[in-house]
Amino acid sequence: MLNLPSVALAIAVMSTQMATAQSGRSYGPGHIWWEAGQGGALPWEETYDNPDGQVGILNREGAVRTDRHPFFEALGANGRACVTCHQPSNAMSVSAAALRERWKETGGKDPIFAAVDGSNCPDLAQEMESSHSLLLERGLFRIFLPWPPRGVRPEFRIEVVRDPTGCNKGGDISLYRRPRIAANLDTIVAGPRGMSFMADGREPSLTSQAISAILVHEQAGTHPTLEQLRKIVEFETQVYAAQSADIRGGLLNEKDGPAALGPQNLAGGSAGSLGAALLFDVWRKPQGATDIGLQREFRASVARGSDLFSARCASCHTSGTTRWMDIGTANSAVAAGSADLPLFRITCDPRATPHPSLGRVFYTQDPGRAMISGKCADVGAIVLQQLRGLAARAPYFSNGSARTLREVVEFYDRRFKIGYSEQEKQDLMDFLRVL
Repeated sequence: MLNLPSVALAIAVMSTQMATAQSGRSYGPGHIWWEAGQGGALPWEETYDNPDGQVGILNREGAVRTDRHPFFEALGANGRACVTCHQPSNAMSVSAAALRERWKETGGKDPIFAAVDGSNCPDLAQEMESSHSLLLERGLFRIFLPWPPRGVRPEFRIEVVRDPTGCNKGGDISLYRRPRIAANLDTIVAGPRGMSFMADGREPSLTSQAISAILVHEQAGTHPTLEQLRKIVEFETQVYAAQSADIRGGLLNEKDGPAALGPQNLAGGSAGSLGAALLFDVWRKPQGATDIGLQREFRASVARGSDLFSARCASCHTSGTTRWMDIGTANSAVAAGSADLPLFRITCDPRATPHPSLGRVFYTQDPGRAMISGKCADVGAIVLQQLRGLAARAPYFSNGSARTLREVVEFYDRRFKIGYSEQEKQDLMDFLRVL
């Protein structure tokens, strides 16, 4: 009898060897984390291991020289660069597991743990691991926004009910969010209406987002130059990230494989919409087949998961989505939620359009889009994000509340009372982990 863990391990080794051969080089452990100003080149194509296989990073315009490149060089006072929080090994985001490893390696001295937003609050003892618990455990950075928003008359009052971080004492509201991936952005920008960036849609363009990141997250004392901004946006709109190999499914970028998978198909424009279930016909289990082997069984599961995604998820999660919505991870009718995050009471004006599901008095751990628009109906609404490279960047949701893809699937199963079977849950998880 075959030992399935051994088979999976063998496939993982073969996948690693094949992917490494394709890229022409392999990073050792010291290169898993990209430091600001380390120099060298980000290859045309590179792969990085993760628990489910490998994530691939592809630069459409060829290898990128990082020396003096503003995405890879620190432009502010705290030693961070854009790449600090957008690591290639984590699909151009950062995972909680990588952050914990980085804390151990540097004793908490890496610039990513800068007090400004890499700790629960800047006035805490920065040498203490507990002062960075939200970043280390949930991958959350502190986002501090003015209240009321500038130039907007808000339709609601916001009161602090619980403040475990102690950082909601002044005129700003401190919220805690995951960093989005800085890849696959050309398709988003190219949409007919463009894309509002960040979880609350506060940035109208990649250029404005870069300016804010440099001035706030990197704590620069001067505005970036036009040339620096041009190079950052140029890089971000030609880099692609997606899972490239799976420990059970093998290489995901095969010539005759599903066009929806792999960074090469993204860069070439052939990936299409994730809701197009026909893209996975080549992986479907032949009718009447029994034992088709571990790899083909997994691929058949992915194809079934694609069908489920197309039927239940694709109406919201489509390429170039420009809207925000309350998906149910932040708001509550009662004073509940995660004890490690702030909790706010929202009281909407009588004349305001009420929240679509909670009315005019309710609670939230992140007002989301309402921090920018000031609208009662927007409280808890988050700009939908892309789903690529998920296996490389746990945890999930804007507040890091789902540690695994199973928790993501089960959250939606409960929220929409779908009633997935265990097999359907597994199929959907398998689909998500190969994106």
